[in-house]
Amino acid sequence: MRYKLTFVAGLAIGFVLGTRAGRERYEQLKKSARQISQNPAVRNAAESAAHNGREAAGKAFHAVSDKVGDRVPDSVADRVRALRERGGGAEDDWGTTNT
Repeated sequence: MRYKLTFVAGLAIGFVLGTRAGRERYEQLKKSARQISQNPAVRNAAESAAHNGREAAGKAFHAVSDKVGDRVPDSVADRVRALRERGGGAEDDWGTTNT
């Protein structure tokens, strides 16, 4: 499913960039894209994908930190800690929450 969505998005972007249909067609495509993005099924799928990505990143973080342990320089550890604290519970750029 992910590859189909990527293909469709690439097709749409290529058409918009390559078309000579003018502003009217561009506005029509923009309106269609907005309607699709506001569809509850699409929003649920995006939020689910974001949640799964955060879950996978958390698992990877724990797996790496268990293996690396104290060998990470303090500057890197402080940066990671700061990034994790900054993003706690806030909305991301896609309008999804970190729940």
